Amino acid sequence: MESDAFPRVKIGSLTWAAQDLQVSKFRNGEPIPLVKDDEEWAQLNSAAYCIAPGGYYLYNWFAVNDPRGLAPAGWHVPTNEEWEDLAHYLAQTLGDEELVGAALKDDVAWNGTNSSGFSALPGGTRSCDYGYFDYQGRYGVWWSSSPGGTNAWTRDLFSGNSSVGRGNPNTRNGFSVRCVRD
Repeated sequence: MESDAFPRVKIGSLTWAAQDLQVSKFRNGEPIPLVKDDEEWAQLNSAAYCIAPGGYYLYNWFAVNDPRGLAPAGWHVPTNEEWEDLAHYLAQTLGDEELVGAALKDDVAWNGTNSSGFSALPGGTRSCDYGYFDYQGRYGVWWSSSPGGTNAWTRDLFSGNSSVGRGNPNTRNGFSVRCVRD
């Protein structure tokens, strides 16, 4: 995917992609392994992606952290701090931390307002325990590029509330990726 091939939105001091990453090759052109089998996904300890029901591309953190580069040239996977900056800016702008999730969520796919232009979709997850897809249409989780101990930091949105959650799940799970302009 070319660095200018997708829409973007400026939120605070950062320019974010206005859609989730959907690439099958690393920045250097090498293919990212596509894993369809549940058992194979559950055993992975290397970079991979999958395509969840609804066409959502989910990546494990090994792909996010791979030196070949997951994000297109001119972009990067946001750090935990960049996710915090996004949420803090929107909370200040909206005047209420509890409205940030709704402002990020797409207004068609789930109960959001998309007032930020971020257009977050409920891509769900792929579990590292059994390799199953889960929560499509109800839950969205996005990787950060920041490790957190033996895991990595994420941000999540749930259909049942309007806030933004923060997690530290196993790096073998499959989640969405959103990029930030360098």
